[in-house]
Amino acid sequence: MGNARWDSASYDSYAASTNYRALKREEVFTQRTVEEKLDPRNVKVGKGDRKGLQLRESIISESNPDPTPIILGLDVTGSMRDVVHQIATVELPKLMTEIHSQSVVSDPHVMFMGIDDVHAIRGGHGALQVSYFEPDLKIVEQLRKLWLVGNGGGNDSESYDLAWYFAGRYTYLENFEKTGKPGFLFTIGDEPFPVDLNEAYQLEQIFGPGEYEDTTPLACLKSARQKFQVFHVSVEKGGYNLSGWDKHLGNNHLRIPARDLKHLTDVVLATMRIANGADINDVIETSECSSVLRHAFKNALKG
Repeated sequence: MGNARWDSASYDSYAASTNYRALKREEVFTQRTVEEKLDPRNVKVGKGDRKGLQLRESIISESNPDPTPIILGLDVTGSMRDVVHQIATVELPKLMTEIHSQSVVSDPHVMFMGIDDVHAIRGGHGALQVSYFEPDLKIVEQLRKLWLVGNGGGNDSESYDLAWYFAGRYTYLENFEKTGKPGFLFTIGDEPFPVDLNEAYQLEQIFGPGEYEDTTPLACLKSARQKFQVFHVSVEKGGYNLSGWDKHLGNNHLRIPARDLKHLTDVVLATMRIANGADINDVIETSECSSVLRHAFKNALKG
């Protein structure tokens, strides 16, 4: 994937013709089960020369000679579905347009994941959904195919670690393989750091037949960090204990109060700028939402 580019005019035409920015959440997201193309059971683990395998790929092309893979893992449980609606109708087009106009990163290839809770879904199916890496309008269309599962569970977390598991094992980043340039992975949700073990039978239910081992969240995180810079954005709305995120992600744990979600794109863009070498204080002070960024990066600012 990747031989195209984001075009704001094409997006505006799409939005006008579909009127989707004015649609209710249930009209934007009409899926009531996992869409076949977003089903991780249809993605195979790559080995050897990858010939014939169905990894999610970010590929160098003439249109995107220096691709930057960006994964946005969205909590699709009941408490977060309105946030996903806002991301689809407001934040995504803003993100894609400003990445290009401000040259935040080179040649963005964006993937979305839908994250629920494997420990709350019978059979595990629906705990994870994965789009392709896309550089253009197709990513909006794929985002709208997410099933907003709405389950969640009573274990005080969701399966954010499945996003890490997938990113570490089921993606091929050509630019990283050739230059060592990592991608970005953001999970976005309102619950604590995951602690429950992913048992082998659960992984098989999610990813299809294969050989699996019981895997801890920290092992999933380690796998993803081999080729992605991993961040989590905690949406502060439920009064949860978020200290686990601070412990395991440190400066890469970002916070945003639910009332400030209109600035989610600003937080993501600022994070990528800082990760690419910009001075954190300069980024904050030159922003139109400096107080939001100061709160988001308070872990980093402590140092």
